[in-house]
Amino acid sequence: MSAHERWQLRYLDAYQASFEGDYANAETMLRDIIDHSGDSILMTKASAVLMNDMGSSKRYTEAFELANRLVADLPKMQDQLTRFQVLFYLSQLLKSAGQYDLAANYARDMMQMLPAGETSCKPQAMLLHVFHESHQLTSTTPELQQGIEICQNAGEPVITDSLWLIKGSLYLDEERPDKAVALLQHIAPGIRSNPNYYNTLYLRLKLAQGYWKLGEDDQAREAALDVLATASPDDVNEALRDAYEVLYHVEKKHGNVTAALSYYERYVAQNIGYLNDVSARTLAYDVAQQHMLAQKLETEKLSKQNSMLRLQQALAAKTIETGRLYIVLLLVVLASVIYWLFRLKRSQLHFKQQARLDGLTGIFNHQHFISEARRALHLLERKQGSACLVFIDLDYFKQINDTHGHAIGDAVLKHTVAISKQLLRTNDLFGRLGGEEFGILLFECSPGQGAAIADRIRTAIESTPINIEGRVIMFSASIGLASTQTSGHDLQRLCRDADAALYRAKHIGRNRVIAHTELGEHTKVLDAGNMGQ
Repeated sequence: MSAHERWQLRYLDAYQASFEGDYANAETMLRDIIDHSGDSILMTKASAVLMNDMGSSKRYTEAFELANRLVADLPKMQDQLTRFQVLFYLSQLLKSAGQYDLAANYARDMMQMLPAGETSCKPQAMLLHVFHESHQLTSTTPELQQGIEICQNAGEPVITDSLWLIKGSLYLDEERPDKAVALLQHIAPGIRSNPNYYNTLYLRLKLAQGYWKLGEDDQAREAALDVLATASPDDVNEALRDAYEVLYHVEKKHGNVTAALSYYERYVAQNIGYLNDVSARTLAYDVAQQHMLAQKLETEKLSKQNSMLRLQQALAAKTIETGRLYIVLLLVVLASVIYWLFRLKRSQLHFKQQARLDGLTGIFNHQHFISEARRALHLLERKQGSACLVFIDLDYFKQINDTHGHAIGDAVLKHTVAISKQLLRTNDLFGRLGGEEFGILLFECSPGQGAAIADRIRTAIESTPINIEGRVIMFSASIGLASTQTSGHDLQRLCRDADAALYRAKHIGRNRVIAHTELGEHTKVLDAGNMGQ
């Protein structure tokens, strides 16, 4: 074999190791190709596979740093198949970080320059997955059926099955579980014939959710347990979270309290882990963008410093008058350097602020709220202070989004935050936990005081509808509350009790405040809702 053929074979070995999930062995071979092959096409392909492996193994910061380098090299890529592969992995990585517009653009770029032997199946499927995750699809969207037909005709059964699963998921979102289950049962034999980890996992999950909505509890339980058996025991993902939720509802419905509580605790742990993973992907993307900006500014600063040195050499032989000009120019250059350094510092401070806040509402994001709450509770415990943890969840928020659109839904969330801020003290912690759920930590607050504040917030939300373009949107909130006087200063315990109280508020009719207290060995749930009535 020639040297080129040997490196090509090593790349194929690395690709196979990556496909099988052996990321450590694949990385060793891929880095060897990047560092020593001297073949620009193989080096670019190996970098793309390595970037994808880093994303799959949750090394997000490294993945996005490598993605930035590949994006910078895109204009120089002449080999169409290499460019196609790089665009595919870039689109997939950016989709995972919630950068849907960029991911869609790269998928469209793939369709513009299809290499010989490739069809539009892969880019079309990638685009549809992006649209699905960004809530831009319905079960009747024509592009979805077109994508399924394109991939069927291209002989891509695994990709075709993934698009059928999107359609089944959309049926469930549209509260058509009978259609979803019928479709999933129809495609199940094909998925078993062409096994793929993610297709198998999500087929079983969507069946579990469909059976549950149809009231077929035994089949829902069996399908959800199949999800747990399919997934890795130490994995954290959306599928495991939703499977635990189905099992919790089934066991609770049948009165199996111990099993229901166990599944609920695993659901909460999976949900927190999944949200943290989403935050980590988003944060890694922002960090990579900041590094790229810092490197650009550093390059500009060095360029200006080199210009300054050249000026010094040219002006060394000049007269006093030329020396005055030199001083003026030197001051201009120094001012320019200071200006760019100031911009860099301001950009870094802005990034630090953004990493702490929710982009839509401007209050603490989930990760920072949890971190600050844990720190504050530790200090309160040392000085024997008290606090109340409040969980707020907007009632029927999905109906607002479905009826009026996501723009109105976003306005409702910001309106809720504005109302709540007016009733909080400056030292209280306020954060968005995800979706339509918010958390508040009230300092030096008894359970009675906390319930009163929570009910004032509930009343203000109920009595202050939002008026947008002549449309009056009425909405309400359910609130759960837990106090350190009864639940202790452990954040996990407080979250569990507040969440249980919130679930109780939802269960018994919504638009109310439920305070969770513990007296001796007996748990008592107090209804603080409608206190002003």
